[in-house]
Order: sequence, then structure tokens, then C-alpha cells
Amino acid sequence: MIGHEEDAPSLVPYVHAPETKQQLTYADLVTIDLGEFDRPGGKQILAAQLKNALTEIGFFYITNFGLTEEEVNRQFAIARDFYTLPYSEKIKYRGPMEQDGIYNGYRPAGATEVKPGLRDNIEHYNILKFLPQFEQSHPEVLCRHWNEIGQFHRHVHEHITYKLLRLIAIALEIPEFYLVDGHRYESNCDSHIRYMMTRARSPAENQKFKNIYLRGHTDRGTLSFVFHQPVAGLQVKRNKVSDWEYVKIRPGTAVVNSADLIEIVTNGYLKSGLHRVVAPPEDQSSGDRLGVLYFVRPSDRLGLRVIDSPLLRRLGYYRESTTHGVSALMWTREQVRKAFASDPKATTQMGGFTAISFHE
Repeated sequence: MIGHEEDAPSLVPYVHAPETKQQLTYADLVTIDLGEFDRPGGKQILAAQLKNALTEIGFFYITNFGLTEEEVNRQFAIARDFYTLPYSEKIKYRGPMEQDGIYNGYRPAGATEVKPGLRDNIEHYNILKFLPQFEQSHPEVLCRHWNEIGQFHRHVHEHITYKLLRLIAIALEIPEFYLVDGHRYESNCDSHIRYMMTRARSPAENQKFKNIYLRGHTDRGTLSFVFHQPVAGLQVKRNKVSDWEYVKIRPGTAVVNSADLIEIVTNGYLKSGLHRVVAPPEDQSSGDRLGVLYFVRPSDRLGLRVIDSPLLRRLGYYRESTTHGVSALMWTREQVRKAFASDPKATTQMGGFTAISFHE
């Protein structure tokens, strides 16, 4: 647990929407039980499970990750209270995505196209790591819960992310802390918590958008977390010819996907999870969809090159780097900056690596 209830400021409890009663096709994802991590042989078993998930689809569930459902729900309550603010107040904290390539602060709805001439209905507020170099002003509704947000932020990064990066390293047969060292909390990187609001559309609007809220894309960075979400909408795709399948995120569970950096540093051996968000089913379609997410970004300590892994060498995925001097941090910021400063469908290139500038 990250804190004591009696020390936390009061919040009206958050009540999630009921799950849909419609019959949907759900993806069969691997579950990584982090409660097994410190047991004898546990890391090796989990690393093998994770390798299977990341070579097949790039998505998996985690359980027993050290946060109670109440602690997660308090983050939803904080997010809910933020979205009671008027637009005139939220826009004061707009993040510098176009200039700096960093999600830091408010991102208003309509920032990108879903289809030609049609803008998205998603807004979010992003908070970088709780370190002196990232200090800035935030709305008072967030500041009153600042310590609690910071504890949650650090826990996800240092007590969940580190474990997953160690498991990936074990799977790749490289030193266990290689990836952790490129993602240290105290380092210069853009990892952030996100409070995301997807506003409901009318049936007529959904028809015009062909029920798409967020088009198919992969995420920038390293790993992405989505916490308990009963409103169906997130869909994943195993490959170009497979069908889209829903992801069900139950209480006590989070879904995690690998992002573009994981695919780059393994030269495609591990996949960046392809996903999209669609309009919720009819019995959930009238309400807004609130989300609590965490995005793990690489630091300037990690180079943008294929890892010299014994496993990748044996399987023929290793190749010599042509990107000396390019950090993974520089690359991820460039992807964000270009996505907001130009055509969202354009491709961007840096250091020999190319990615589609879809936003996450």
C-alpha cells in the first residue's frame, strides 16, 4: 500500500460504471502475477510468460502489483474532480507538445484527427515525475492531493515497472538491471501519469465517426499501463489480418502493453501492442469514459540501438547500431513533437528509425 487512509485528504468515493451485459469478443491475454516475482524460480517463470505475450500481441494483464483497489479508485476520484473544472481553467495548463515533445499538463479534446475533418473527443491531464526539475504549477484540485498522486506515481514506476523491465531483461538473457538503468525514476525522462477523459458522443456522432474514438496505433515509449476500466472500448489486434478484440480490465487488474521502444531495441522480436478505442456498447454509451493510465518513457541513459542480447543474436535479430549519439529520450520527444506539429498521419524519422505518428 502507498499510504494511510487517515492521512489522505477527503474525497467523494469514485463509483465505476457497471460492466456491459452485451456479448463481446475479449482477447485472451497472459496474466503476470507479480506476487510470484520474489518466490524461488518465480522471475524465470514470469519472464517466460512475458516473452510469449510480447512476441505474440504486446499486451498482458498484471495482478498483485502492490496497490489496493481503493488506492486505484482514489486516483479515479481525483481525475473526476479535475474534470469538473471549466475549460477556461483547464486550458491554462496546456502542455507544450508541439514545442517540447513532452506530455506535461493539459491536452484538450480535438487535438488530432480521427478521420479527415473529424477531431477526437479525448482530453487528458499528464503529470511528469515528482522531481525538482519537473516542478510547475498545477490546478488546485490536483495540488490538494499532490503527495498521494506522487506516491502512486513512484509506486507504478519503481515497484511495478522495474519488475517488468527486469523480467524482459531475463527473457532477453541480458543483465537483469540493464533496462531498469535506462528508466531510473531519478533520471531525465518523460514518464507520466495520465488522467484521461473520453467524452460520450450521440448515436448520430458515433455513426459519423464509424464508432472510432481513437484510431489504431502503437504507443511511443516503453510500457503503458491502464488501470481498472469496466467501460468497454479498448480493443487490441494480434496482427494485420486478425480481428479486433476487446480488453476487459477487472478490479485488482491492470493491462500493460509494450510500446515502440521495446520493438526498436529488440529489432522487432518483441512487439509494440497495436490497439484502438471504439465507442462503448449501447448499455454504456451514454456516459463519459474516465481512465487512469501510466506511460513509461526511456531516459537519456538509454541509447536508441538494438540490444546486444544472446537471444537476439541466436535468433538473427541483432544488428549493429547506426545511431551512435541518439538517445531513446530524444527519439520519443521527436515523435510527440512531430505528431502535434504536423499531419498526424505523417511518418517521422530519426537516427534511422521510422514510426507512424499516431498519438497515444
